[in-house]
Amino acid sequence: MRRFYTDLIHKHFCENRQMLLLMGPRQVGKTTLCKLLSEKWNDTAFLNWDDREDRLLILEGPRSVGRAIRLETLRGAKVLVIFDEIHKFEGWKDFLKGFFDLYESQTAILVTGSARLDSFRKSGDSLMGRYFSCSMHPISVAELVRKRYQESEIFPPKRISNEEYAQLLTFGGFPEPFLNGNKRFYNKWRAFRFEQLFREEMRDLTQIQNIDLMEVLAELLQRQVGQLTTFSSLAKKLGKSDQTVRFWLKMLANLYFCFEIRPWAKNVTRSLIKEPKYYLWDWSLCDDEGSKHENFIASHLLKAVHYWTDCGFGKYHLYYVRDKDKREVDFLVTKDQKPWILIEVKSSDHKSISNSLNYFQEMLDVPHAFQVVIDMPYVNKNCFEEKGPIKVPAKTFLSQLV
Repeated sequence: MRRFYTDLIHKHFCENRQMLLLMGPRQVGKTTLCKLLSEKWNDTAFLNWDDREDRLLILEGPRSVGRAIRLETLRGAKVLVIFDEIHKFEGWKDFLKGFFDLYESQTAILVTGSARLDSFRKSGDSLMGRYFSCSMHPISVAELVRKRYQESEIFPPKRISNEEYAQLLTFGGFPEPFLNGNKRFYNKWRAFRFEQLFREEMRDLTQIQNIDLMEVLAELLQRQVGQLTTFSSLAKKLGKSDQTVRFWLKMLANLYFCFEIRPWAKNVTRSLIKEPKYYLWDWSLCDDEGSKHENFIASHLLKAVHYWTDCGFGKYHLYYVRDKDKREVDFLVTKDQKPWILIEVKSSDHKSISNSLNYFQEMLDVPHAFQVVIDMPYVNKNCFEEKGPIKVPAKTFLSQLV
């Protein structure tokens, strides 16, 4: 399956001199993307830290790599140089800085990694001014209905088939299980990916010894998706300190197992300002149907927030809203630190709009407030033309994102 990221990355290198750091979870499709880019680009070099020969070459330094891929030879166009999983190298930032400074004019540099590239193996020198970042997410509704890349904040609505929609909800947005659409294949893929994350990624990139307890923490998160997180409660269950649990959660987020959403406190009377919620990058891991639906929407919103920010439309963030009177709305998207979209998620159609949605839209003066319904039939109308709180089919709303 061709992803829109192929065109997005090509556009980046047509317009910018900076290298691009492409980050996303393992098996989200980064390697396939690199192959497609190699076919589209006239001249490409691919170096993978996990390959022994490539690793030895990288360890020799930027000039050795430049000679090996013939950057000292006159070329008619820039060479696309892809460094995969290089964040596993302790001195990766220094290496990339040196390589970029030597060969900026001759290369377009793409760095891919299955961990947050600013979180591991910190070195003394900065890449500031030498890179932009891009987050690669699982397949979404909008990617399925919009085959070609278009750069926009909000798109016109477009229908997704009931079959594709159900398959996306059931098997998640990671390409292999989604495209395969087979429950037995999915079960094997899910077990293998879990093993890979905890027995390889966690071992290689962290100094955590209690991998078995990390797995228990991951399972606990799967059972409480979208709930307020009490660190002391998790610490008690694991027999560890609050501080240890916080650190482990940060590592799970850095390795794209989960992501954190914090409460929006600005201008909210009697707001909660501490407890975060956690969602999974793979919503198919949620066993509870209601939690899966909420996570499904959360993942689409996170993808949109990252895309809008990466493309330079503004600075976007994802929050939830709750006060001490227990009024709550599932999600708030802010644009340049101003509330922009409120989203309440429902699995099926309810007769009335959530009172909290009405309350917080008025209090925060939010332009758009949607009660997004998972099983509601598609409606071919732009929901962003509406201002007041309104019920919207998830199929319509999600098709207008990215």
